[in-house]
Amino acid sequence: MKTPCKIAPSLLSADFANLESEIALLDPSLVDYLHLDVMDGHFVPNITIGPDVVKAIASRTNIPLDVHLMIEKPERFIKQFADAGAHIISVHVEAATHLQRCLQQIRECGCKAGVSLNPATPLEALRYILEDTDLILVMTVNPGFGGQKFIPQMMQKIKDCAALIKNHNIELEVDGGVKISNIKDLYEAGAQVFVSGSEIFSNSPYNDVIRRMRSLLCDR
Repeated sequence: MKTPCKIAPSLLSADFANLESEIALLDPSLVDYLHLDVMDGHFVPNITIGPDVVKAIASRTNIPLDVHLMIEKPERFIKQFADAGAHIISVHVEAATHLQRCLQQIRECGCKAGVSLNPATPLEALRYILEDTDLILVMTVNPGFGGQKFIPQMMQKIKDCAALIKNHNIELEVDGGVKISNIKDLYEAGAQVFVSGSEIFSNSPYNDVIRRMRSLLCDR
């Protein structure tokens, strides 16, 4: 039996001038995680938020925070984001020099350890760190900007990743171009956690969009 699906609205597509109000519009009974994209302007061509903003968000919601570090040398900031209130911290295979050590560091800080892969990064990079991983985030667009279109070739990558982790207690998350029109296909491919930004925050009311997504997936 498949693991129940989880929805993680990405605040990258929310109104940054009114984040507290935006979060308040999300029904916690429908939302499993809040996805927070941290970008440094080096690993990806954009700059977003830091630990202080994560701390402010954590003080205003009980929804678990899924913090996606799209930054170079993420080990420098893991403790800061953990202390700020992150529940999950994901680092990129391409950005962490010593990935296994980085995942250990996340767990030692009391958070679930996630690994993210860019679209062109092969799954082979995961083979020897599965025991240290709680979540794998497959990027289905090139990271750095919201509102991008899903890369079709990533559907096979999701299937292959699901097969790779089938005997491990690891959640499979997808991020990039997740919409009502493709979420069922992503679920059937093996995805369990669905990060969606523009599809949710560009359509009001937000909770109706999330309900429509859930209606296409497994029972809660």
